[in-house]
Amino acid sequence: MAAVNLNTIRSTIEGRLATELALAPVIPVVFHNQPSTPTPNSSFVQCLVSFGNNNFLTMGGTTGSSNSVIGVIVMNVFTPKGVGPGANLTIGKRIRDLYNRQVVSGVHFDPPTGPEVVASPAPEGYFQTQVRLTFETFEDL
Repeated sequence: MAAVNLNTIRSTIEGRLATELALAPVIPVVFHNQPSTPTPNSSFVQCLVSFGNNNFLTMGGTTGSSNSVIGVIVMNVFTPKGVGPGANLTIGKRIRDLYNRQVVSGVHFDPPTGPEVVASPAPEGYFQTQVRLTFETFEDL
């Protein structure tokens, strides 16, 4: 394996979610650094991918060594306010099942946390939960 291309990892994560949520029932998805104006009384998912700690797996200098690249995915699930949590939790379960302990294109997904209710939704006017999970991939130098 060569050095990790962060955009390839991000694309793997985002593509998997976009493909799933394009299936019926269709749920719009918004990614980092994308402008979005949600449709009132509708559902949507916001996917935020961040890279965090990296660790040496083997020593060897600039060649013959391996690193672990670790990141976090936060998926905010928004559904209409005032109609109960059912639709929101259904979307959250769909997301959990998509990533839960899967390995896709060399990206290892850990068990997800949530969906957990967010007390102060942003944007306002929605019922919001959050599904979070870590992922790991490996690079050889």
